[in-house]
Amino acid sequence: MTNTPTTFFGWIIFLIQQYHGYYLQGLLTTLETSLAGTICGCFLGFLVGIIQATDIRAQDNMIKKILLGIPWVIAKIYVTIFRGTPMIVQAMVIYYGSSTVFGIDLKPFNAAIFIILLNTGAYMSETVRGGINSIDVGQIEGAKALGMGYVPMMIYIILPQTFKIIAPQIGNTFVANIKDTSVLNVIAVTELFYITKVAAGTYFRMFEAYTITALIYLTLTLLFNGLLKLIEKYMAGKESYEVLNPAATK
Repeated sequence: MTNTPTTFFGWIIFLIQQYHGYYLQGLLTTLETSLAGTICGCFLGFLVGIIQATDIRAQDNMIKKILLGIPWVIAKIYVTIFRGTPMIVQAMVIYYGSSTVFGIDLKPFNAAIFIILLNTGAYMSETVRGGINSIDVGQIEGAKALGMGYVPMMIYIILPQTFKIIAPQIGNTFVANIKDTSVLNVIAVTELFYITKVAAGTYFRMFEAYTITALIYLTLTLLFNGLLKLIEKYMAGKESYEVLNPAATK
């Protein structure tokens, strides 16, 4: 029989030795689901944000109002539902509802990505909408004066600036999703929290097992937050620029 430790740090070392492979598996699943869900959710958020930022004017013809209004209403309902309910409840409804209502047998891993995707898209859409609305209206009027259509204007003028504005929020969303994946243990996703439940339950050492997990989450968030700050600094460019004498350049 394996000799069990008697001290706190002894149990920490013991659990790491016994379950390091499982912890690594949970860590990889956490990173995979949060990264895939964040990337796909950002694309969805951009699409929904653009729809929400679309200006429907009173003087527009009825066909245009209908074509723009229906997606706007659908986007509004989607954002309201997913911003107004907890992810843990969304996970239960989507995972079990997909098989009960639609007969779709979602695997826990695929369901996790889908849930994070939808949740991220709802929150990012509001960020995108705010970013689009923050662009100076003069740029929009200038693009129209040059004869640019709505789609080229969005692609070449509005969205590149919007992306730069909201880039920090995208990074923060990814970090938040790393932590929020813990709620997906309710649908048997073998992420970090789920693995910890197994390790803790085997020896009934809850404090020690979850301390290990807390340190892993803390390390991840500190690491990615530091990386995001470096990316933000790079995107911001130099803090100061040297002004050259025009005469010296001749």
